[in-house]
Amino acid sequence: MEHSQQLIEVSTPGRGLIDVTEQVAAAVVTSGITTGLAVVFCRHTSCSLLIQENADPSAASDLLQWLERLAPDGDPRYRHSAEGPDDMPAHLRAAVTSTSETIPIVAGALGLGTWQGLYLAEHRLAPHRRQLLVHLSGS
Repeated sequence: MEHSQQLIEVSTPGRGLIDVTEQVAAAVVTSGITTGLAVVFCRHTSCSLLIQENADPSAASDLLQWLERLAPDGDPRYRHSAEGPDDMPAHLRAAVTSTSETIPIVAGALGLGTWQGLYLAEHRLAPHRRQLLVHLSGS
């Protein structure tokens, strides 16, 4: 079994979903692994990873609006606001999503479904530089 790790840096424009499918797919190709698993890990506590629909942008919009209702900015009940009114909501949104995703590698490519894409969900309002650690294993 072979293993490979790559660090992917993503610049975010602020809150939203950033499609990182192609960057992770390129890491799979570079590794030479044709059958196995890709584990993508987000190295932050105020953003997350999601596998979501990639065909209709309204799905992403609805998801972001739902997260806003779930963890609104500036809620006076939050005590943690060290970095502003979007600080604690970002942590809460990351807590109900995922810090990692595991995707099968099939025939040298990500085994995602037809309408699936891998997204970094930036939960902060300001732009950030995020790191994704991609661990690939297989043969």
